[in-house]
Amino acid sequence: MFERYNEKARRVIFFARFEASQYGSRQIETEHILLGVMREGHSMMRQLLGPSMDMKEIRAEIEKVIPKGVRFPTSTEVPLSEESKKVLQFAFEEAKGPGTPVVTIEHILIGALRVGGSVAARILNERGVELDKIRGRVAILSNSAHVDLELRITGEALDELNRFLAHLKSDDMVGSVIPFASNAQIVDSDGQRWTGRKDIEQESARLFVAYAKRNITPHLESFDAGPGHSFIASVLWENVSAEGIPSNSAHRMTIILTQEDDKWVVFFLQVTPVAAPGQADK
Repeated sequence: MFERYNEKARRVIFFARFEASQYGSRQIETEHILLGVMREGHSMMRQLLGPSMDMKEIRAEIEKVIPKGVRFPTSTEVPLSEESKKVLQFAFEEAKGPGTPVVTIEHILIGALRVGGSVAARILNERGVELDKIRGRVAILSNSAHVDLELRITGEALDELNRFLAHLKSDDMVGSVIPFASNAQIVDSDGQRWTGRKDIEQESARLFVAYAKRNITPHLESFDAGPGHSFIASVLWENVSAEGIPSNSAHRMTIILTQEDDKWVVFFLQVTPVAAPGQADK
């Protein structure tokens, strides 16, 4: 039942069962779930409900209305009440969206508010906590977290690209340290295609010798998210010179980065000779 709950949400259910055992309750009620949310998501509650919300006051209010029985071991199975089942059903509904739904503490809190008339909803409503406002704040925080994640992923991919370009500039052309995907492909400046990490590594010194020159600096023209989990970069190399290449040549590299074994690697690289700056009109 809880395989689509993240770790914190699972711990909320664990704490709700714990609270039920401490009060001798034979069912997990919505107030137990609310206590579990407060235990595991104290900082989240303050973000959503405001710093003035007193968690001790909420617990004291629950203490006034919760039935008290004989404590029993936490290992004892405790079923969910019908209202608590609705809380978790609503939490799952709130989590639905693109991809596989994952229930979080925020979704459980919203689920509790959706069960009108329950102890948890009543106590929160009496303190000015409204369902629509909380749902809106959760959406804002989720979008912010998503943006932060996208920025981090973009930064990691860009860092790997810069390391790759720096390696091409170095005198140490040991292919095994260049991060190519196992099924990588390269199309060199002559239009010849190379496939697979092994063949590319064996030919890396010849393929990239033209870029290991002091007077050559790669210019990143663009770096954009590509299809799926990938990034596409365009890099211009000026003053490229090697055997059979004029000294004022320019090459444009189109590079696609993907992830393999949780590392950013070069999946595709194509080199296209272009007119050097100042030469296009001649």
